[in-house]
Amino acid sequence: MMTGFGMGFGGFGFIFMALFWIVIIGGGIWLLSNLFPKNNGSQSRPSDNESAVDILKQRYARGELTKEEYEAMRYDLEN
Repeated sequence: MMTGFGMGFGGFGFIFMALFWIVIIGGGIWLLSNLFPKNNGSQSRPSDNESAVDILKQRYARGELTKEEYEAMRYDLEN
């Protein structure tokens, strides 16, 4: 039933319209933030609890270092 000034649903039309736009705008912000995530370099930095030897082992496992380089660096770190 329509009441004065075009406010249907007994005055709740404005509330529903406001909620509609909040959901639309919030969904758009969420969608854009997930499509274009921030990359602040945190993925390439080692975590604080990893030791230098652990990082060295990971680099060797990925093939970034030869066996000789790995052993020389590990010797330097452990001695």
